[in-house]
Amino acid sequence: MYYIGFDIGGTKCAAVVAKAEGGEISLLDRHECPTTKNPEDTLSKLLPFAIDWQKKVGFAAAGISCGGPLNCEKGLILNPPNLVGWHNFAINEYIKNILHVPVAIENDANACALAEWKYGAGRGSKNMVFLTFGTGLGAGLILNGRLYRGANGNAGEVGHMRLAPEGPVGYGKAGSFEGFCSGGGIASLALYLAAKRQTVPAVIQRHGNAVTAKILAEAAFDGDAFALEVYRKCGEMLGRGLALVCDILNPQLVVLGGVFMRSSALLVPSMTKALEAEALGVNLEVMKIVSAGLGEEIGDYAAVAVAAGIL
Repeated sequence: MYYIGFDIGGTKCAAVVAKAEGGEISLLDRHECPTTKNPEDTLSKLLPFAIDWQKKVGFAAAGISCGGPLNCEKGLILNPPNLVGWHNFAINEYIKNILHVPVAIENDANACALAEWKYGAGRGSKNMVFLTFGTGLGAGLILNGRLYRGANGNAGEVGHMRLAPEGPVGYGKAGSFEGFCSGGGIASLALYLAAKRQTVPAVIQRHGNAVTAKILAEAAFDGDAFALEVYRKCGEMLGRGLALVCDILNPQLVVLGGVFMRSSALLVPSMTKALEAEALGVNLEVMKIVSAGLGEEIGDYAAVAVAAGIL
């Protein structure tokens, strides 16, 4: 059985062809293009690739992974802040009219949670939380063996939770979980901590407002004291946020993507200390924390997992 997945992002979009056999998924091919402000223009760069593959193998279904907010039941992209020009776009109908197969769309965090649960680090778990920890911070929730979307599809927006009365801004809120624990948040955290000092740290002198989580991680791995402090603080707030997740949802597994996959060594010590201080021991002792098993290809698997979930 073959599937086509569409990974819709603010910077780039991709179409992914996969084969499902015996509970396993194999990625066969992908085609990527820049995201424009015109959804039909962007999809016109991807659909010829999909049509060519459809002629060869046929598709059982198509899946779409996209940042929210969405209306998954109606197949609408509502008003994601990073998809200007795509607002209220009926993407399911558009793709279905061309490929003539069932189409489903899912919030990207939910789609990644499905992918990790079915094909990655979450296999065999019944209660799992996936945290994107990428440009932003969102969560996909697998509760009692099924995806949990909430009353209007917005469950898992943990990045909006305020962890401190002040701090870097994420999700439009100072001191939010996303402000401390995301790619953009780590850069903002560095600038926030630097502003509180009387002297400007060397890594900020070199990069200024162009500093990134990657630059800071490289500096931290090289022993830069300020960069290490940024990641120590990020890890501490990650632990505090995970303590809330731990005690509210009582998951057996938390899977972390993005920054955590690449920089866990910088985050785990302070994360663990905060978790042990804040979470209920009886809940913490059954909760395992791991990096995403699908690595940098998780976005591709996520789109395909949505397609595979239709049938």
